[in-house]
Amino acid sequence: MRIAATYDNGEIFQHFGRTETFKVYEVEEGNIVSSEVIGSNGSGHGALAGLLADHQIDVLICGGIGGGAQEALADAGIELCAGAQGDVDLAVEAYLRGELISAGVTCDHHHGDGEDCGSHGDGHTCGGHEGCGGCGHHHTMEGKNVGKTCSVHYKGTLNDGTQFDSSYDRGETLEFVCGAGMMIPGFDRAVANMEVGQVMDVHLMPEEAYGFADPNAVFTIEAAQLPGSEDLKVGEQVYLSDQTGQPFVVTVAAREGETITFDANHELAGKELNFRIELVEVK
Repeated sequence: MRIAATYDNGEIFQHFGRTETFKVYEVEEGNIVSSEVIGSNGSGHGALAGLLADHQIDVLICGGIGGGAQEALADAGIELCAGAQGDVDLAVEAYLRGELISAGVTCDHHHGDGEDCGSHGDGHTCGGHEGCGGCGHHHTMEGKNVGKTCSVHYKGTLNDGTQFDSSYDRGETLEFVCGAGMMIPGFDRAVANMEVGQVMDVHLMPEEAYGFADPNAVFTIEAAQLPGSEDLKVGEQVYLSDQTGQPFVVTVAAREGETITFDANHELAGKELNFRIELVEVK
């Protein structure tokens, strides 16, 4: 079996049609035996399915993907697992364990306040690493590193010392453009004036991290609207798609009778976060 994943700096790239590189895994008897990174050669989304077919890919793991690209993959006989995010190696390993659920359903219901699922983008679609993925917000700041590509190592912990993320454990630095809104605000601000080689400890309040939990991001729907949801358990995380087809992660908060309550808040919403940041390179 050959598995490909949209790839960018160790992470699942979130826009299939703009993918510049794929990480391809050779799998034997359920285990990864080798991997390589291949380029898309600037192919648009219509040609990417053909590129993957040429590389004899059996399964594609990706973030967001449009309907036309899904049809092209299906025509090429490539299985699709959409809606993945975070560390690419971990996502592939989760797929092989049967723990990665594709965002194959469109969440098109409306919540009591009249907002649809697409309204939740600011609260929980922070992609990238678990601890400090980009939120897509552009926050104005000053500093000598603003606008430059920074590579950092970091470790993130809660106030009780629990570690929630670490680039050191992955053995790979995180690269981002400082001040471009790719990171949570407090992380960005910390790096803005750091020197290469400097290590800094920062403590972030929720408003400088993932914000506070939004009660409107908790919603209940009929289980019948989600085919394959019969085995979902409280505490599990799955992916749904908003009305634009973009995936977002939700946690099963409760199951009562024929309904399921999901919480689309980021799991770190409302929490104070601590980071040890080491600036490795600026370019």
